[in-house]
Amino acid sequence: MALQIGSELTCSMGVKDMTASIAWYERVMQCKLLYRVDEIGWCELKTPMAGVNIGLSQVESVVQGGGATNVFEVADIEQAKAHLDAEGVQQDGGIRHIPGLVKLLTFYDPDGNAFMFSQSEMAP
Repeated sequence: MALQIGSELTCSMGVKDMTASIAWYERVMQCKLLYRVDEIGWCELKTPMAGVNIGLSQVESVVQGGGATNVFEVADIEQAKAHLDAEGVQQDGGIRHIPGLVKLLTFYDPDGNAFMFSQSEMAP
C-alpha cells in the first residue's frame, strides 16, 4: 500500500510563554488561533497559507539551532521587512538577494525560532 500524504502541514515549535507567543504570531504573522489546550501546553494557529498551521508547544527552555526553518513566500519582501521593522522583530541582517532566483529575509520569534520570508524571482 502506498503512503498517502494529506494536504495539511503543521510546523511545530517550542515556546516559553504560550500567551505572549500566540499574541506575537497573531500580530506579526497574521495567524488565527484554532485551539489551545493548556493541560498539555499546546495550541495551533492557522497561517494565511492554505493548509499550513503553526503548532506551539510550551516548554521550559527553547533549544536553539538545528531543526527546520519555516519559509513563507511573500509578494513584496520590502513591505514584509517594513512590517517586521514596525513590530520590532529581530532579524538576521538585511534582505539577501540571489539575482534571478530569490530574495530572502531571516527573522526570529520571541523565543529565537527562525523563520524566513522569500520573494521568488523565477518565472512561473
